[in-house]
Amino acid sequence: MQALVSTALGEWAVQHRRHLHQYPELSGEEHLTHAYIKRQLEELSIPILDFAAPSVVGLVRGTEGSKTIALRADIDALPVMEEGQKVYQSKVPGVSHACGHDGHTAVLLAVAKWLAENRSDVKANVLLIFQSSEERDPSGATALINQGVLDGVDAIFGIHLWQPLEKGKIGVCHGSMMGACDEFTITIEGKGGHGAMPHDAVDPIFIAGQIVSGLQSVVSRAISPLQPAVLTVGKVEAGSTYNIIPNEAVMLGTTRSLTQETRQRIFTQMQSIVEGVSASFGAVGTIEYSWGPPPLVNDRVQSRYVERVVVEAFGESFYAADMEPTMAAEDFAYYLEHCPGAFVFVGMGGERSAYPHHHPRFDIDEDAIPTAIELFIQLIRRFS
Repeated sequence: MQALVSTALGEWAVQHRRHLHQYPELSGEEHLTHAYIKRQLEELSIPILDFAAPSVVGLVRGTEGSKTIALRADIDALPVMEEGQKVYQSKVPGVSHACGHDGHTAVLLAVAKWLAENRSDVKANVLLIFQSSEERDPSGATALINQGVLDGVDAIFGIHLWQPLEKGKIGVCHGSMMGACDEFTITIEGKGGHGAMPHDAVDPIFIAGQIVSGLQSVVSRAISPLQPAVLTVGKVEAGSTYNIIPNEAVMLGTTRSLTQETRQRIFTQMQSIVEGVSASFGAVGTIEYSWGPPPLVNDRVQSRYVERVVVEAFGESFYAADMEPTMAAEDFAYYLEHCPGAFVFVGMGGERSAYPHHHPRFDIDEDAIPTAIELFIQLIRRFS
């Protein structure tokens, strides 16, 4: 492969990544990050389009301009106190880039720099989307879509520097790649009483136990074994002391699925179990369901394009042919509901990136940054 990314550009991106890492901002609050990105694009003479802050959208016009390719990077951080002894440690207490969005931002900034210096080599228009609020709902992706960011876009691509994938590998799924992420709150209203006289009460804790058990039948019995799904109750709250049966029990959890059909089926079955089991014991059970990002489903034409580019530009050994979907969620899924495109994992798993995403000691293997830059540039240059 004839690399398009120079050592100097890779080092430039790493320096920007380290700066961003030290000043992380939570979803919707990325005002310093917004200003930093905007300043870099202005210095590169890249026009900035009129989209609501703190997202930033730039446009580089190609030599032909008949097609437009969009590239997206997420810019927000997490409410995680960083651990470790990095020289570029987060300077914001309780907030850190524990998922790698600082790396994604630096990668797209480096692509912008390459575009500014190599405009004559690019035929298609390139939309540079630096997106706020990936880590929370409402999503920054839906906000930009509603403002028309995808108008006139022919294809959109995103990358994730991915710790579970071996360093040196690039992976993409043809179809479903990441899960829908939905949340639920179940409330069981019983009748409180004395712990020594349970027959005079309607025990919501006992009923909660029956519901937790029943909910496990959703995945094992109501969903096809060929359709992956996850249902987890992560929190149960009830009672105040050992000898009092409370009036109420509350449970919180999450569901994950790879298709809209499975997603809807899970909800329908959960609602039936919660209401039915509660009623059978004389209680009232209700479920509040919060629909998060949908399944991330790559357009097969564009995902095959990514595969072809990886094999041709990097070599067959770089392509993770056995890439499997994950139940982790990504709001890039919203873009793919409106525009053909693909989301791609750039592997960085290994000694230097040993901790999982969202862990307090998570860190990027910065050797993967030039690979991600190269991938974006190759996708741009070969797009037609």
